[in-house]
Amino acid sequence: MRAVRVHELTGPGALRVDELPDLEAAPGQVVVDVKAAGVNFPDILITQGKYQFKPTLPFSPGGEIAGVVRAVGAGVGSLKVGDRVAATMLYGGYASQVLLPELACVKLPEAVSFEVGAATLLTYLTTYHALVDRAALHANETLLVLGAAGGVGIAAVELGALLGARVIAAASSAEKLAFCREHGAAEGIDYASEDLKERVKALTSGNGCDVIYDPVGGSLAEAALRGTAWQGRYLVVGFASGEIPKIPLNLVLLKGCQVVGVFWGSFAMREPAKNRAHADALFAWVAEGKLRPAIDVTLPFEKAADALQRIEKRQVKGKIVLVP
Repeated sequence: MRAVRVHELTGPGALRVDELPDLEAAPGQVVVDVKAAGVNFPDILITQGKYQFKPTLPFSPGGEIAGVVRAVGAGVGSLKVGDRVAATMLYGGYASQVLLPELACVKLPEAVSFEVGAATLLTYLTTYHALVDRAALHANETLLVLGAAGGVGIAAVELGALLGARVIAAASSAEKLAFCREHGAAEGIDYASEDLKERVKALTSGNGCDVIYDPVGGSLAEAALRGTAWQGRYLVVGFASGEIPKIPLNLVLLKGCQVVGVFWGSFAMREPAKNRAHADALFAWVAEGKLRPAIDVTLPFEKAADALQRIEKRQVKGKIVLVP
C-alpha cells in the first residue's frame, strides 16, 4: 500500500509518499481500499502539530475517505467485501488502504461517486450537527455564513438553504460570492470591500441574523456577533484565520444571544449511532440531488502538499480530493 505521511511537524511541505505493508483486519474491523480522500483545513494543522490530536510520527493526515471494503474481521456483520463505503477518522486517510472500526463506515449509494463521497462527510456532518443539533435552525430564519466559499462554508450555505433558511454568504471576493449563490445563498457580503456589520444590518432591516456560522474566527468574529439578532445563536466552528478571537461578553448580554461551541469530532465519538444516522440522511440528499458537494479539483497523492497549501492560501472553492 501507499501512504502520504508526515515525518516531521513542519507543515505540508514535509509530506512524502511511502510504501508500506498491506493492512489486515482484526475482529470488528474492516480494511478499505481507498478510492478518494477528502482534504480539509484540520489536515494542515495536524501536519504542524497544532491540532487537538497529535499522532505519533510518522503518520498520514486525512479525516475522510471513500472506497471499497477489501477485508472484514471476525464479528463484522453490517459490511462485506466489495461494499462501497465512506468513512471519517481523526487521521490516516491519505493512504491507499485504511483500517477502520465497522461502525465508522457508512454505505455509499451507487449514485454517489467516490470523489463526492470523500468530499461530503466531514464538512456536511460538521455542518448538520451545527445547524440542526446545536443551533436548532428553523425555516425562514436568517443564517449568516462566514468563509462561505470554503469546504464547511459551502456546506453550511447548501444545508441552510435546504432547511428553509434565508442564507447570507460572506466571502472575500465577488467570484466566491457568485459560487455561493449557485449553491443556494440568497445574499452575499464581500468582507474584503464591505463592512460586515453594516451590510448585515442593511440586509436584515436592522434585525440581525438568527444564526451565525463561523469557521473563520479572527477579526470577523466581533463584527459578526454585533450582527446577531435578539436571542440569536453564534456557532463557533473553527479558526481558519489562525486567530482565536476575544469576544466582548457584554454583547452576548445585550443581545440575549447564545455562543455555541461546535465540536463535531467529539460528538461523533460520544454519539456514533446518531452521527451515522446523520450521514445516511446526508448521502440520501446527495443521491437525490438536493445537496451538491462542490469539488474544486482532484489531485494525485503526490500533490498532497500542494492541496494543503492551496487551502492555506484560501485558493479553494469547495473541496479538494486526493486519489491514490
